[in-house]
Amino acid sequence: MATESVYSATYTTESLPSSVSRIRRLYVKAASLDRFGMGMLRLGLVIVLVWIGGLKFATYEADGIVPLVANSPFMSFLYHHPAPEYRQHMNKEGQVVPANQHWNESNGTYPVSYSLGVIIVSLGIMIALYPIWPQVSTVGSFLLILMALTTLSFLVTTPEAWVPGLGDPHHGFPYLSGAGRLVVKDCIMLGAAIVTMSDAAKAYLRRSAY
Repeated sequence: MATESVYSATYTTESLPSSVSRIRRLYVKAASLDRFGMGMLRLGLVIVLVWIGGLKFATYEADGIVPLVANSPFMSFLYHHPAPEYRQHMNKEGQVVPANQHWNESNGTYPVSYSLGVIIVSLGIMIALYPIWPQVSTVGSFLLILMALTTLSFLVTTPEAWVPGLGDPHHGFPYLSGAGRLVVKDCIMLGAAIVTMSDAAKAYLRRSAY
């Protein structure tokens, strides 16, 4: 309400024609939703992180991230078998092939996925602590920035991020595959993490000033 009154006082509509005045009031109302929007942005990050992090404990999700991790110069050391050996042992989502699961077990696929799940869920919880400990939320958002930058690097390192050349003329850059389209969305997460980090840091500084 205070924010809305500030905007209303700054952007007065009394001297404007009625049609323009109504449109102006809509913009004033939209401008007053900044804090609500910030809360929804933070809540969205928490939901996505906790949900996706939790899925890392599912077999199909652990199998699905193998190409991303195996080709990454930052993360490939976590697996026991080098890329592109995994291509012979990929399961489709919902598919159970015991031989492929045995290979993933020997590759260390599942412990790596579980560890990533714990990290991702932890980031979501840290960001959710904003009302109580904004300083912890700030750190959580900062770590999410690092995670988003890492996942975006998969676009460069993962061949499966692009449509393969199997006859269709639309292949390679800039034609993102399903995996690539999933990864590129982390551009949004990166921006959101920067905004929530800044907002949480401001809240902490305000509290620590007293």
